[in-house]
Amino acid sequence: MALTRRNFLAGCSAAIAALAGGRLTKMAFANPYRQLTDEVLVVIFLRGGMDGLSLVAPYNDQNYNDLRPNIRLPAPGSGANAALDLDGQFGCHALAAPLRDLYQQQKLAVVHACGLTSDTRSHFDAMDYMERGTPGSRSMASGWLTRHLVSGGASGALPAIAASSLLPASFLSSTQAVAMTDPDDFGLDGHWRWTDGQRLAMRHLYNGDSWLHQAGEQALNALDIIEVANPGAYVPEFGAVYPTNSFGTALMTIAQMIKLDVGLTVAAADYGGWDTHEYQGDAGAGYFAGQIQTLANGMAALYTDLTNYTQRVTIAVMSEFGRRLRENGNRGTDHGHGNVMLLLGGHVNGGQVYAAPWPGLDPANLDNGTDLAITTDYRRILSEILVRRMGNPNLGEIFPGYLNYTPLGVVQGPDLPINFGPTHVEQMQNAVNCFANGDVSGACATYDLNNDGQMTVADLQIMADRWTMTP
Repeated sequence: MALTRRNFLAGCSAAIAALAGGRLTKMAFANPYRQLTDEVLVVIFLRGGMDGLSLVAPYNDQNYNDLRPNIRLPAPGSGANAALDLDGQFGCHALAAPLRDLYQQQKLAVVHACGLTSDTRSHFDAMDYMERGTPGSRSMASGWLTRHLVSGGASGALPAIAASSLLPASFLSSTQAVAMTDPDDFGLDGHWRWTDGQRLAMRHLYNGDSWLHQAGEQALNALDIIEVANPGAYVPEFGAVYPTNSFGTALMTIAQMIKLDVGLTVAAADYGGWDTHEYQGDAGAGYFAGQIQTLANGMAALYTDLTNYTQRVTIAVMSEFGRRLRENGNRGTDHGHGNVMLLLGGHVNGGQVYAAPWPGLDPANLDNGTDLAITTDYRRILSEILVRRMGNPNLGEIFPGYLNYTPLGVVQGPDLPINFGPTHVEQMQNAVNCFANGDVSGACATYDLNNDGQMTVADLQIMADRWTMTP
């Protein structure tokens, strides 16, 4: 990505913050648990609403088989494209064999019936809510990864990257994250004779204390690091073979940046094309199968390439929502609710399908009578990674209003004393004030805990029930 002055600014997260109309407030506390070591979180977002029931299928459930007569995964051992058994209840797509292998090595975990608690079926709303970390609310002017970086005390020459042309909303308002599609093309545009002068001029231009100056300086520091690394000569290790598309390039970029050992703590990548309303593919074949093959091969390549780093890397894969249980008339699936998350890493308690509990696919247990219900809030999984792997217990800053975190046990690490932000008494007073005003806009949306678009007595009761937790 050649950097002109225009796209240099676009690649700086401060520009995104300006577009969002907000600026990130500095956190009032430091993180005493921050280990200035080497833990890295990689977040892969599957944009478009990936069909988790076609990636990890409850193949013994008659409702699954009846309502997906054409696109269901064939049961294990039943012929071509048959699901690969995981635990006797769930099976993964046949072309996800590289992921099944990692599952059997106990490095990959599946969390099912997981997702965004807001009931929106809009791609744009769901992605925005997830990446801000505030389901049902856009009151936060920063993304959850931004707040993690700040509250977690991230430092280093290059603490965060997005392997894409623009920063995702999870990095909204960040001055620490840099966007790059390919490190080999990451540089200042223009003739090589003038690049030193350009860089010097930009150093002077972005020499200040504002958020824009900080973001510009971060991007320039990244340029210095990458230039020395000579990314064009990079060769994946241990026989890793990445997909030959933008997703494969993004993952290889992340691997290169991790191996530079320059303080990278968070990396993000996107993989789109999951909005499968039509011709998803019959019996485990077709378009969706190709998507799964690319995803599985890419994740396996990244893990293989990082063989010497897997003990300090955790990879989390999520999507904005799942798909309807019933296939539609075009042999596709429409926007749904519950989904799967995938976790991969050296300290992942893999070889399990976590469903706490599994709601089943009986019509009486479906969300709105149509979709897989959510029994695990996606923030629970991310919170566990942040606390146990990243050493950041400041969940009140990262996921404001999320007060009922308990670890599910998907990753290893110490359970630190959780900082939920304001005390529960303060939270309750805030909620009562919102109730009195009849307002669920802005910050008050945080207290719409039953996600019905209203501030009701039920919300106050939910909050009161959570007082048993340590403030």
